[in-house]
Amino acid sequence: MFKKILIANRGEIAVRIIRACRDLGISPVGVYSEVDREALHVRLCDEAHDIGPGSAVTSYLNIENIIEAAQKSGADAVHPGYGFLSENPLFAQACEESRLVFIGPSAASIKLMGDKIMSRATVEKVGVPSVPGTATPVRSVEDALRQASTLGYPLMLKASAGGGGKGMRVVSSQEDLASLYQSASGEAESAFSNSTLYLEKYLSRPRHIEIQVLGDHQGNLVHLGERECSIQRRHQKLLEESPSPLVDADLRERMGQAALQVARSVDYHNAGTVEFLVEPGRTGTECNFYFLEMNTRLQVEHPVTEMVTGIDLVREQIRIAAGSRLSYRQEEIQPRGAALECRIYAEDPRVDFIPSPGTITTYVEPSGPGVRTDSGVRIHSQVPVEYDPIIAKVITYGEDRDQAIHRMRRTLNEYKIGGVKTTLPFFQALLAHPAFLEGKLHTDFIDEHQLLDPPPRSNHDEIVPLVAAALHHFHQSRKSPPPTPRRHRPWKHFDRYQDPFRKW
Repeated sequence: MFKKILIANRGEIAVRIIRACRDLGISPVGVYSEVDREALHVRLCDEAHDIGPGSAVTSYLNIENIIEAAQKSGADAVHPGYGFLSENPLFAQACEESRLVFIGPSAASIKLMGDKIMSRATVEKVGVPSVPGTATPVRSVEDALRQASTLGYPLMLKASAGGGGKGMRVVSSQEDLASLYQSASGEAESAFSNSTLYLEKYLSRPRHIEIQVLGDHQGNLVHLGERECSIQRRHQKLLEESPSPLVDADLRERMGQAALQVARSVDYHNAGTVEFLVEPGRTGTECNFYFLEMNTRLQVEHPVTEMVTGIDLVREQIRIAAGSRLSYRQEEIQPRGAALECRIYAEDPRVDFIPSPGTITTYVEPSGPGVRTDSGVRIHSQVPVEYDPIIAKVITYGEDRDQAIHRMRRTLNEYKIGGVKTTLPFFQALLAHPAFLEGKLHTDFIDEHQLLDPPPRSNHDEIVPLVAAALHHFHQSRKSPPPTPRRHRPWKHFDRYQDPFRKW
């Protein structure tokens, strides 16, 4: 087993991996950017290393700096978490060349599944259906228009690299294609340094269901059942649950076997997720499902699978990377009960989920039977503008879906976060909505149902110029420049850390 693991990530996932390392008797090593110098994950590690300025490009995406930190610390292995470099084959290759174990799949598997065009072709060869679309990249607006005329509208423009909803646009007509092509291409280039796009038929009101897989270096593969991830905004998941209220035993078996076929096609090892779009039918047998993509990493929503299976996925990732065999066979995996996860973001759900960075002034986590909170913050923590604004994930478990929902509603009412706007009000409204309670989910659920009233209109446009003019007049009258605000030091009075997390 490893003695030291460097965690090439931040926030709640870094804290989650730190805890798994502690359980295995492994020393966790952290990294941080300048804006994360006082972050919780830095405080919890045995040691932590500065990897650069606040920009992700110069810190958490800087392969050279992270490898240097790992070598300096004497780490045996590197866990990438999710996001950032977790699906970058160059990072996995750099770890291997530096004699560091990469806790994830091979660079070859990452590269193949990371390119959505290549992955679609690969899974179709083994008989797994994918959403109808182009087999080659679209190289220009003219090329997109030509291929769209064959596919028909509506369709989806999608980035070939990356994930998280970046570089994706729904195209309703030929007139919209040119402008949406430019915006999707630009966003993909900015997010993934790869502007390649392809076209895919847009499925109306599908469900997004994924299968968790685990594989070892000896060729053993299992799946751990499904997660429903249909509640999304801007093609990014907000709430996940396991099992899916749609999936019956027949559909679970068919999707599970398809996911294992996908994993075998790329000689997969470690944890991964095979994602599908599902067209519902009256029964599981009548449902059609299509391969969407494979995420070659740990997923944000992995806790719901842990809750219903009792399998610690991060622990299994580390064991597999250290050369251990899977300790169970497929028939031994019997999920029980139901679990939900709500992603708590520093966002304003009433204003199109716009980010709400700032200082957390109040922070009280919920607790109780069947409740788990994976958090990366505490009171006075900063939610910086430079990174994804996720604060925590709240997970509840119940004997069935109804109990898990009731526990989540109670839990969200107890959760207190001040200083930033959060997605808590959105989830409170969602969990009371009849369509959600009935399990009538689909990827356009949020757009279809107005869950929250928009904020009241104000005379903001009239007030701002008046305030600006008043401030200008004040500073001119004093004949001195405006004062420079002092940089806030949220951890200045930090004495000692009280562990807010509960064992699960």
